[in-house]
Amino acid sequence: MDILLIAGLWLDGSAWDDVVPALEALGHRAVPLTLPGQGDGSASATLDDQVAAVLAATDSASEKPMVVGHSAACTLAWLAADARPEKVAKVALIGGFPSADGETYADFFEPNDGVMPFPGWGPFEGPDSADLDEEARRSIAAAAIPVPEGVSKGVVRLSDERRFDVPVVLVCPEFTPAQAQEWINAGDVPELVKAKHLDYVDIDSGHWPMVSKPIELARLLAAAAAGT
Repeated sequence: MDILLIAGLWLDGSAWDDVVPALEALGHRAVPLTLPGQGDGSASATLDDQVAAVLAATDSASEKPMVVGHSAACTLAWLAADARPEKVAKVALIGGFPSADGETYADFFEPNDGVMPFPGWGPFEGPDSADLDEEARRSIAAAAIPVPEGVSKGVVRLSDERRFDVPVVLVCPEFTPAQAQEWINAGDVPELVKAKHLDYVDIDSGHWPMVSKPIELARLLAAAAAGT
């Protein structure tokens, strides 16, 4: 199966460098995406530009792909299911939840000169980053690409109820499946409340398992793609 890989804020396609060969060794075609404004040098990119890039990759897949979103990009994966419910085989969400219609995409930190730079490790101390050593932290911070304000402040638009028919697997890194299920049951994640096929998978890692547990993550994604 084609597996489209969309990393979260500040990351480009290279975030998946250790996951891609492991997925391919398991028989899948891994396609890491570098989104407009997060790797192509365009600070004027918008959320619509990033959605268009994800849909182009979905449309060019040789078969119905599994679309994987990490962190904030869980919303991008879900937007693909909304725009192409008949073409997306499954959505995998890693360490995040899709925003609802009308919400902003990722307005988490104040922009500076039109972009939202990586804020340093302070906001991510604790379970998010506990499994990252100093080298990994330096590497992520050094490679971090400021997110264009047109992306972070973009408004999410969802319109096709058929997205709820697309199977979803929620990969739980810094939180447990039990915690995720509690949040969803409480109505904190309205999009997943309505998902008709939702599975939970645990991975013992922080927020960036593609860095700290790439082989294990690849195995979980391969199993999800296979429906197991």
